[in-house]
Amino acid sequence: MIPDDFKQQLLSRVDIVDVIERHVPLRKAGQNFVARCPFHSEKTPSFSVSPGKQFYHCFGCGAHGNAISFVMEHAGLGYVEAVKELAGMVGMSLPESRPNAVPQNGAPEADLRATLLAAARFYKACLKRSDAAIAYLKQRGVSGEIAARFGLGYAPAGWQSLAEAFPDYRSSAALKDAGLVVDGENGRRYDRFRDRIMFPITDPRGNVIGFGARVFGEAAQEGPKYLNSPETALFQKGQELFGLYQARPAVRRHGRIVVVEGYMDVVSLHQHGVDYAVATLGTSTTPVHVAKLLKLADEVYFCFDGDDAGRKAAWRALENALDQLVDGKQLSFMFFPEGEDPDSYVRRCAADDVWTALPLSELMARELSRQVDLETVEGRAKLLQLAGPLVRKVPAPAFQLQLRRRFAKLAEVTVPELEELFGLRPVVSSPGAARRTGLARSPAMLSLTRWILHAVLNDPSLAARVEPAELDATDRFHPALCGVLELLARCPELGARDICAAAIEAARDGATAGLLREAHAEVLASEKVVSAAEFESALRTLRDRVERRRITELIAKAGRSAEEAEELERLKERVSQRAKQPAESILSSV
Repeated sequence: MIPDDFKQQLLSRVDIVDVIERHVPLRKAGQNFVARCPFHSEKTPSFSVSPGKQFYHCFGCGAHGNAISFVMEHAGLGYVEAVKELAGMVGMSLPESRPNAVPQNGAPEADLRATLLAAARFYKACLKRSDAAIAYLKQRGVSGEIAARFGLGYAPAGWQSLAEAFPDYRSSAALKDAGLVVDGENGRRYDRFRDRIMFPITDPRGNVIGFGARVFGEAAQEGPKYLNSPETALFQKGQELFGLYQARPAVRRHGRIVVVEGYMDVVSLHQHGVDYAVATLGTSTTPVHVAKLLKLADEVYFCFDGDDAGRKAAWRALENALDQLVDGKQLSFMFFPEGEDPDSYVRRCAADDVWTALPLSELMARELSRQVDLETVEGRAKLLQLAGPLVRKVPAPAFQLQLRRRFAKLAEVTVPELEELFGLRPVVSSPGAARRTGLARSPAMLSLTRWILHAVLNDPSLAARVEPAELDATDRFHPALCGVLELLARCPELGARDICAAAIEAARDGATAGLLREAHAEVLASEKVVSAAEFESALRTLRDRVERRRITELIAKAGRSAEEAEELERLKERVSQRAKQPAESILSSV
């Protein structure tokens, strides 16, 4: 856990313009800076950076955040790693909750990293001495340049070859904890990887965190084709992607990423110009994989064999992707013909023509339709039963709407009927529809809450003027806005320059984060500053509107309880007293 006060101090010391300009050329535009977005492909700059508020926002893809967010997204780092990197830029030391922490399984992480790096260098040197391994790579079309790019190596066939590189081979805890050796029952230690081509697995910064190993030649008939490092303090295979470090520059250029299943597939694709290819590490595609991929590219292609096993793997990937989907991003699935793999397929086709694939929505509709008979009432009912849980998982509103329409058409029902059956909130398509469904929200009320939020983001000191009664009224109507006001009220010492960055940090998830993202985008376009009197007047107006709405609800309610009757009288009295007070100029613009 990193203390909140340390994060606030860090964000107040770093300048987001300096952080971003290390990676993206920025151009001054009024009070802000603009650039072409580093998170998606575009020709016209839509990426805006506010030095006065210390946040960035892309009006094209919706990327949004503070300096920590940028380092995480751009470098692909975890939260703690990103904080460490920023702290190093400004000469701060990250407070350690456990000084010199040692993982429960033994060696400190620094020892694991040093051991893995030394092993990678050893395997690379061994490759140069192995004619058989070099011949295999040449036969697969791998050039010396590509082998060097991926740091390919060779693990000799001996049982204790690593002893050549590690004088403390028999006693080193780091060798065992890094998954490089195994201690046998008789106490004799031996190498985990023997007579295999070695593929170093790296983190987003290029540090070796594990290995994948492939058999070749006569040994290919024995044992598993691929053998991975076990999970360690540095390596969790459900979170990592092989080749991501090498593919990142091409992914940024093309806005596209291709996901295959094997290490050799990635190397071969890079050899043939598809240098935006990565691979999962011998495991199904996980939600963590999907979230990471969607942050890096607008188009993600999953590639599988066209047999039953490939289709099942694709379906697992689809299910794990649904709750990570984002509007404006495209996930597609490609199935190779029988006897083909990514290597052989790309050899036959021009790299630019390879990636014609089935969109996720089409795969979903096709696979579910295969399981039922759409010519019968029973089959169409079964389709809806199968589709409901999947459609409900999708958080992207526009994409979910399209899925609703697609399955409504397949099942021969209307969209409202499907929404009722699935338990989904109806999509409001017109003011009339909003009134019929009871989902309309007062435009005046909505604009007033937006006005209040903009005012506080431009002048954080106003948050201290929010009294509990106003906060309670706000919470009744707009819990997310209430969360933002509470958030800002807890940071009275922060100025306008730091409050937006601190608010983003304190609200990384949930509705509050979404509201901040929208409001920050609007604040970029208009930095209006209001007086304390205007702000207090707006809060009283909001409270008055909420209380009047509550009065209407209570009057209309049949069988009010004693508590509700007492509440109604109390609210009537308050509203009546306010009506007798002199009229004020309360935000004529909202």
